[in-house]
Amino acid sequence: MKIAIILNTAWNIANFRAGLIKSLVDSEHDVLAVAPVDGFVKDIEELGVHFIPIQMDSHSINPFKDMSLFFDYLRIFRAEKVDCILTYTIKPNIYASLAARILNIKVINNISGLGTLFIRKTFLTGLVTLLYRLALNRSQHVFFQNGDDLDLFLLGGLVGETNSSIIPGSGVDLRRFSVSPLPHTSDNQTVKFLFIGRLLADKGINEYFQASENLKNEYPEVTCQILGGHDENNPRSIAKALLNMRVQNKVVNYLGEVRDVRPFIAEADCIVLPSYREGLPRVLLEAAAMARPVIATDVEGCRDVIVHGVTGLLCKARDWKMLAHSMKKYINMPLDQRIKMGLRAREKVEQEFDEKLVINSYMRIINRLDH
Repeated sequence: MKIAIILNTAWNIANFRAGLIKSLVDSEHDVLAVAPVDGFVKDIEELGVHFIPIQMDSHSINPFKDMSLFFDYLRIFRAEKVDCILTYTIKPNIYASLAARILNIKVINNISGLGTLFIRKTFLTGLVTLLYRLALNRSQHVFFQNGDDLDLFLLGGLVGETNSSIIPGSGVDLRRFSVSPLPHTSDNQTVKFLFIGRLLADKGINEYFQASENLKNEYPEVTCQILGGHDENNPRSIAKALLNMRVQNKVVNYLGEVRDVRPFIAEADCIVLPSYREGLPRVLLEAAAMARPVIATDVEGCRDVIVHGVTGLLCKARDWKMLAHSMKKYINMPLDQRIKMGLRAREKVEQEFDEKLVINSYMRIINRLDH
């Protein structure tokens, strides 16, 4: 079959779907990737995939402004004679699916998270829900990354039980993200925390700032780092001046954006993600695969990865005091307990979140459609 993988960034395809693409190519499917252009187009093409650029306003949450995206998908699918599309993230899931429906193209969706509209419900939430209902009602299969999102869509009648299931996120390559021993030289005073993610309010970056400031007053030798991109055009991004102030006051160290997070995870004692809502956060899977304990919020997606007190610590969302309390709890945890927690996290990822499980789930559906 000719299969198109549709996403909101080329970076997302290169980093999270490379294993699936290799399996599709090895199975002699003709694969093309459709996404906005960024610095990862060459990485995609090196996988043996034809890349087609598309314009997408990733910051707009107004469906009326996105109709041009729908027509672009329609044009591409018709010109390329696509047989099946695999869609991820909100806009491809909606507009690419609607275009495929008109052309009678098979669709496999992946609801990787519900985004800002489902965190702060507005009149647009109802409109997007209606668009989801129209887009998904003829899909061959809809994958969800956590049970909360699946239940929400089932209760709303957006999907049926026979063509939907939970998949372990994008999975994680356990060979690439291998066990890395915790820094054994660290004691209670020199713990290194690391936040990995986009600098968005919904990721809990403001709570991380406040918790870090509180922590540094009591434990001045503790390091609180941030690794991730800052997009000033995103309305949910924090102000650059606020980030600069926190760095200048030595509350946090900002490491910028990198292609490979593994060296930074290896140097950290604990990964922190105080998000408001997730699909199934890849950063938690990568950290756990490298045997790092994690502190995250007790919200959709995060709680699917972490067993509180066993593989990491969960705390209340939007509450910097509870986040600070959890970070202090980790600081005062004996080293052998941290090591055990990290190894248990690795075990859980091996059993439940291996990338091979995700690829096999896709290949089963695709092979069924191909016959």
